[in-house]
Amino acid sequence: MKALDLKLIRDASRMKGQILAVGLVMACGLAMMIMARSLIYSLESTRTAYYASNRFADVFCSLKRAPNSLRQRLAEIPGVASVETRVEGSLRIDLPGLAEPADGSIISLPEDRPQLLNHIFLRLGRFPEPGKADEVVLSEAFAKAHGFKPGDKLDVILRGARERLTIVGIGLSPEYVFEARPGQVLPDNKRFGVFWMNERDLATAYDLDGAFNNVVVSLAPGASAAPVMAELDRLLEPYGGLIAYDRSDHASAKQLDDEIEILNGLSIAFPIVFLSIATFMTSAVLARVIHLQREQIAQLKAFGYSSRQVGGHYLKFALIIVGIGLVIGGFGGVWLGGNVVQMYHKFFQFPSLTFHLDISALGWAFAISTGASLLGVSGTVRQAMKLPPAEAMRPEPPAEFKPSLIERLGIQQWFSPSMRMAFRNIERRPWQAFFTTMGLALATGIPIVPGALRDGVEYLLDFQWSQAQRQDITLSLIEPGSPSAFYEIQRLPGVILAEEFRSVPARFRAGHRSHRLAITGVPGGTDLNRALDPHANPLPIPSDGLLISKKLAEMLAVEPGDTLQIEVQEGKRPKANIKVQGLITDYAGLSAYMDIAVLRRLMQEGPSISGAHIAVDRQHWNEFLERVKEIPRIANIGITTALKESFRKTTAESINVVQGIYFSFSVIVAFGVVYNSARISLSERGRDLATLRVVGFTNREVAGVMIGELTMLTLAALPIGLWIGGHLANSIVKAASTETARLPLILTHQTYATAILIVLVSSGVSFAIVGRRIRNLDLLSVLKARD
Repeated sequence: MKALDLKLIRDASRMKGQILAVGLVMACGLAMMIMARSLIYSLESTRTAYYASNRFADVFCSLKRAPNSLRQRLAEIPGVASVETRVEGSLRIDLPGLAEPADGSIISLPEDRPQLLNHIFLRLGRFPEPGKADEVVLSEAFAKAHGFKPGDKLDVILRGARERLTIVGIGLSPEYVFEARPGQVLPDNKRFGVFWMNERDLATAYDLDGAFNNVVVSLAPGASAAPVMAELDRLLEPYGGLIAYDRSDHASAKQLDDEIEILNGLSIAFPIVFLSIATFMTSAVLARVIHLQREQIAQLKAFGYSSRQVGGHYLKFALIIVGIGLVIGGFGGVWLGGNVVQMYHKFFQFPSLTFHLDISALGWAFAISTGASLLGVSGTVRQAMKLPPAEAMRPEPPAEFKPSLIERLGIQQWFSPSMRMAFRNIERRPWQAFFTTMGLALATGIPIVPGALRDGVEYLLDFQWSQAQRQDITLSLIEPGSPSAFYEIQRLPGVILAEEFRSVPARFRAGHRSHRLAITGVPGGTDLNRALDPHANPLPIPSDGLLISKKLAEMLAVEPGDTLQIEVQEGKRPKANIKVQGLITDYAGLSAYMDIAVLRRLMQEGPSISGAHIAVDRQHWNEFLERVKEIPRIANIGITTALKESFRKTTAESINVVQGIYFSFSVIVAFGVVYNSARISLSERGRDLATLRVVGFTNREVAGVMIGELTMLTLAALPIGLWIGGHLANSIVKAASTETARLPLILTHQTYATAILIVLVSSGVSFAIVGRRIRNLDLLSVLKARD
């Protein structure tokens, strides 16, 4: 082994505490990067394989009714590879032991032709046999939630008629990777399931013999979706066709895309912060080593080592830290990723989803961490390379000592000698004090992020399901109903208040931007389902115009006062230019509200309703639910407490897992930064501190000089760190904001106090360790003259 390498090993062993501290900080950033990139790789590779093997469609469209003979014409559209026409509907499920009604979607399986698209992955059992009207395949998530298996029977209400179905298979579909009720952004596997039935029997139940009401299309290689969707819209418009859309707007596929988008943001944001801190710490450590080894550098050059060899020797210090960070970060990222993948099983229904390490992420982690570290220490190493041997053999010129600011102000009597020396040292080395303060500020700011995530989840739960959606239950009808339907709802047992609504699908256009969304018409002065501003104050429903989600306004690049072109996709399919009158604050999905009377006039219809939001007396809750089960015209039932609980068990739990990871990393970073700063200060000032001991200062007074200096820098860093943490939390929250779910930025006193406490406790532990080292200083060896 070369002599320089032996020296490197000896030096590293003496500095193992500092090297480990820096390595752990770097490992945190690399673990986050490797975890996020590997999760992206796992989801994308699994998604690609599943979509391809089960032939997931590219374009989708629903309609009222079209003859099967139209299938051939649809297949002739330029750019279309294959077409699958289907019957699709909803059903209600009567589950023993579950007071709340459950519901589901039911989709046809072809009998007289092979299934071309959206193949079912059969986990258990078999497909329904031709001519067996009561046989179905059930989605795996719903089956697991209730323990169903092939051979079990279910009582359902299908198009108003009670049927008993036999489960013959348990399966999954690429169409329902994220299995949620239509229009909902949260899974509820206990109360919502997907069924597949033979086409002829389902068509008979829905009075669609020889017809279809849903079509899915795959594109030919190289074909664009836009012209295919435009032609689909044109051909299906006479048959009540809604807007055709591609995978980017498909509810299940979009949820998966959004999760990958969030991971992409997190794989960049946090590693940058952690690696920036580690780079600063590496540079500081190496600068102190070179400063203390001036004589050794001179001797190495005097013995014939070139400047390049000396520079390479000190660069290896940085590579040791990178190696430690990469090993710990690699194992940590794999372990964290494996645990997070298990959490994804609650959201995404794949035949198999396992954690796959992205090998390229390891390469990027090594390249980025090495590049950042070498860049950080390049200036310091360059100084060592340029240092002439004769100059290096001489001791450094003594520092310039002059009265400090407090002495010039004449207030030195208010401070002890130890504190005056601490002030003097800070003023004598302003840049060192500045960089130490910034490192401590970053350590203070990082714990703000997990606190903001935790508080954001709690605020969202209260805002969305206690302030905005105050109803106990929402009933949606199969078809728009007349005033008599609303009167029937009002007369249900235990109803305290019922508010009608009318919902119609539409396309919103603003210039070249467009988006598919339902317009919801509600009466003025609603008290249950409310549109709120950022301060949770209700917004009045305008008598002319729209209230839309702030997120939708961002997507369409509009603001209050701008006009949207609305194309309704129901009834007479009217078009209108409607002004945006205000923006809604909401955190789950997107919304667009207008006065129900105005919407009815636009639709050129009478007082029809799509459903109602209801407040129910809890003493009559079970009686109310039993009565609802008997009403055949009800399609979907949304229970607010169930939605809130579903959010807690899925989205909130996943955010809390991420919050826990960030919190653990923030503690490591805070301790690493403070400990490293204290050790560097001790190594720099060992001679000065030993001198103080020799001239009669006590151990306590000597420790007070250095600890007092670090305490002042820590206190100066706290307000800067809190400001940095707020902006960092805001960036993370924005990066995690999607169309389906968003978090508010909530910064509480508790979050700030926690961040301060973490830094202060880390400082206390570090000061205790350094104080013990000060007490154990070898005064003779420290005070040996270097000249």
